[in-house]
Amino acid sequence: MVKQTNTQMTVPLSGRALLGWRILQAVFLVAGLGILALLFFAPQPGIHAFWNGLIPVAPLLLVLLPGLWRNVCPLAFSAVLPHRLGISKKKRLSVARQGKLMLTGVVLLLLILPWRHILLDTNGPATGLVLMALGAVAFYMGFRYEWKSGWCSGMCPVHPVEKFYGSRPLAPMPNAQCTSCHNCVIPCPDSTKFLQPQKQGNTRFHKLAATLLVGGFPGYIWGWFHIRDYYGTEGLRHILFAYAMPLAGMAFTLALYLFLREIIRVEKSLLTRVFAAAAVTCYYWYRLPALIGFGIFPRDGMLVDLSAQLPHFLPYLLQVATLLFFSWWLLWKPHTQTSWTIRPPFVGSRE
Repeated sequence: MVKQTNTQMTVPLSGRALLGWRILQAVFLVAGLGILALLFFAPQPGIHAFWNGLIPVAPLLLVLLPGLWRNVCPLAFSAVLPHRLGISKKKRLSVARQGKLMLTGVVLLLLILPWRHILLDTNGPATGLVLMALGAVAFYMGFRYEWKSGWCSGMCPVHPVEKFYGSRPLAPMPNAQCTSCHNCVIPCPDSTKFLQPQKQGNTRFHKLAATLLVGGFPGYIWGWFHIRDYYGTEGLRHILFAYAMPLAGMAFTLALYLFLREIIRVEKSLLTRVFAAAAVTCYYWYRLPALIGFGIFPRDGMLVDLSAQLPHFLPYLLQVATLLFFSWWLLWKPHTQTSWTIRPPFVGSRE
């Protein structure tokens, strides 16, 4: 079996370390199932726990420690469960199919996000059903394809964002999902240093997915935050508008990206990090004030209302801090290239 290049040294997890990660994975799985139950049986606390508690932490985690998230993601548990049960068909993905799955993940991301405003942000059971559907798809992809290739490194709508934000991780994590490497995806997103969306593959599907995400996501996020949450069936009457604003923002930044890449010819790796910094900064620029009651739309995305207790200049300080931190981390901070996780030994190797 051909080994991959540009990876960390192979390091297997010891029994005690693996047990520790299994316990942590179980904690996240139980927490995820608890939030899922709340979404159905206590929708308002469930919505707060998921959309206003867990999700706002995710982009920061993808920037700093994407390997940690890859190790504990509950949907990853669904994706690798067929292998651990011994029922996976272990079909290998061609490079072209990998590109199609990557493009599918980007399209799913862009299709799902507006439905937060239309329905999901205010409807716990609807959010729960979507999460269950994604879990079922993850399980099926793991049942059909080799190890993590079908879902975690393929069709998952979060995976393109992991590659977009996670080019400069704080440190590599041990790989707690793969105790041995099956070469299911080349290059492996978990163990390849400085992997960005445009470096995943060279098919037209890879290129289209990378271009749409890198160029369009900052504007998409900006447009998304300028749509309010709808209640009941009200959102169904505003579907076009819920998509129009994000897509309009996406078109603008995508055009800017193509101009910089093709006309001025800014180096692609640097340009990707500039647009990643813009995207994650835009997210927290609006999200942090909204969490404490200073959002564009009153009560939308609010975890706790502190608008009467905190000074009104605080949101501006948070926004400036967000801009400075992510610009520093993704653009200016001295950085040694590293991968998200440390590659485990190959199957059949003596390492």
